[in-house]
Amino acid sequence: MAPAPPGPGTVGDRVLREKERAENFPVALRILPRDLRADLVAVYDVARVIDDLGDESAIEDRTPGLLRFQRDLERAFRGDQPHERVLRDLLPAIHRRDLELDPFNRLVRANLQDQRVASYATQAELEDYCVLSADPVGRIVLRVFGVRDPVAESLSDRVCTALQLIEHCQDVAEDRRNGRVYLPRTGLAAFGATEADLDATTTSRPVRLAVAAQTARALDLLTEGAALLDRLHGWARLAVAGYIAGGLATLDALRRARWDVLAGTPRPRKTDVVAHLTALLVRPSAHVRRIREGGRLT
Repeated sequence: MAPAPPGPGTVGDRVLREKERAENFPVALRILPRDLRADLVAVYDVARVIDDLGDESAIEDRTPGLLRFQRDLERAFRGDQPHERVLRDLLPAIHRRDLELDPFNRLVRANLQDQRVASYATQAELEDYCVLSADPVGRIVLRVFGVRDPVAESLSDRVCTALQLIEHCQDVAEDRRNGRVYLPRTGLAAFGATEADLDATTTSRPVRLAVAAQTARALDLLTEGAALLDRLHGWARLAVAGYIAGGLATLDALRRARWDVLAGTPRPRKTDVVAHLTALLVRPSAHVRRIREGGRLT
């Protein structure tokens, strides 16, 4: 049967490449072998489209589009021809890397949860959400590199949750405009802030303190997760170091902005990504620990 037209909300390749370039981290380093780069980009595109379906596809409830995409995912993993182009592009990676459906389904579930839950009361609830929205990506990446190691997967979960928390801090203003808050209410309240304070055009000191505390939590998780690099070798180690380097460079950007996340979105410098990547390849845990011990709040 001929593939059906792409479903609503699916973005074209040009837009996907623009979004890839805007990421905090290198999705697929150019030095990687072509097949690895192709598979990582294919995975990224599917994850990106799922997020876009959940965030940008329509003003009304996005659930039908997400469920339609989920059915197409299941079609791809059954061995049938999927309708969506990004899923057809994923087919070689599914077969080459023996990818599994569950991590992709968890990404869909995270976006379905976004249709029902606009904010989180506690840090624990927020990090439970990250188990769906972030951790599966790391598991898929490990599988692309042929890594099947429960310890590595657990460390990857810490890294991915940390990167998600950092992105939440970076995107506070954008998320608020979209009707969502990913700073826990108890975390805001601890510094005398409320969600209403996120409607301002500049960031109050209480909100800055809450953002700084959230990035400190992310840095704690990155410090634990950096041990993942000691369990990886070759291209896997290089690629994952790039992801962690992007997170650290984004923390640098947040510090430079003095945690003012409402006036604009702090963006990492490519030079900072390269510097962190180099240091991580030499002594990963020591590098992240040195940053953590150097002080976080100015």
